[in-house]
Amino acid sequence: MPSHAECATPAASQHTQEQDASEALCEQVRAAHEARRPLRIAGSGSKTFLGRNVEAEGVLDMHTHHGITHYDPLELMVSVRAGTPLATLEAVLAEQGQHLSCEPPHFGPEATVGGTLASGLSGPRRPWSGSLRDLVLGTRIISADGKALRFGGEVMKNVAGYDLSRLMCGAQGTLGVISEVSLKVMPRPVASESLCLELSFAEALTRLDAWGRTPLPVTATSWHDGRLTLRLEGGERSVQAGREQLGGEVLMPDQASAQWTELREHRLPFFTARAPHQALWRLSLPLALDHVEWQAAVSELLGHLEDADLLCDWAGAQRWLYSDAPADRVRSLASRLGGHAICYTPGAVAAEDSPLMPLAAINARYHLQLKQQLDPHGILNPGRLYAEM
Repeated sequence: MPSHAECATPAASQHTQEQDASEALCEQVRAAHEARRPLRIAGSGSKTFLGRNVEAEGVLDMHTHHGITHYDPLELMVSVRAGTPLATLEAVLAEQGQHLSCEPPHFGPEATVGGTLASGLSGPRRPWSGSLRDLVLGTRIISADGKALRFGGEVMKNVAGYDLSRLMCGAQGTLGVISEVSLKVMPRPVASESLCLELSFAEALTRLDAWGRTPLPVTATSWHDGRLTLRLEGGERSVQAGREQLGGEVLMPDQASAQWTELREHRLPFFTARAPHQALWRLSLPLALDHVEWQAAVSELLGHLEDADLLCDWAGAQRWLYSDAPADRVRSLASRLGGHAICYTPGAVAAEDSPLMPLAAINARYHLQLKQQLDPHGILNPGRLYAEM
């Protein structure tokens, strides 16, 4: 078996277009801190709709800081600078038969690793593989006063220390500038097949609940307008056994790959053919949610909801719906059902509002205290998550 160094060197050396701009970035943040001048952290802009507009004259451009600094397939880890395109990282991993198991969405061809981590989003495999946050082994960040800091490590066994690394995931740059991240990677499944069954929403939820109690190798689900699509992944035998047990139409490999990519990237017809007056909402709900309770709450707060206006994945835990109801009604629906809601349509909520669910008072206090500890002068992406932060 080759040594770790022998495995790590070839994959990383293929990407010679690297640039370490950490010193210049630290200097820019340091100068902004001294001048008390806020900065807007900029990547590709593929996920700007996930937060409020940042009012800042200065722009910290992360594109200049890119490259894979270390990749060890044997240790199942990779370290990459924030400005590296996510597509570039995925291509390198694919050459070694590996991937980011949570299959994070790009939402744009130039999506960067730093922006992906800052948004904290995960794709269709998330309930079975864990979230993007779960893949983070360590980070290098630039603090609000321009210092280069390192948290975590580069191997999975390194669990010592205060875990600020994962705190950066989903913070959208408000707590620190992600300059580099070390991620856990996984081997690609040996076999993969996707099936499609004709089922009502209630029937689909019932079956998904039952299948979740079995060893079926399900790694993605999607229900929309009377059709439930599932992905089975793993060893050849387990995938074959799952296919025989579940039945349904078997999708061709290209068709199956397109289904899950287009779901992840919001390119399915459901996401592209909305009415102009409707907003797209993402509802994260408990898996154990009763369908009758769901129907009653939807009927009371939103009125009748057509099957065509709903898409459900994550085995029922994530529901996408179109509605022209006011934001507070959609959020009340999510809250009543034990979840939360995020608006994915730019401009659908008031400019002073956030696309994110308002925080409960105690959580808002903790978030504000954390922001004040790590960025007391509001230098980094001020107001990006919420106006008061």
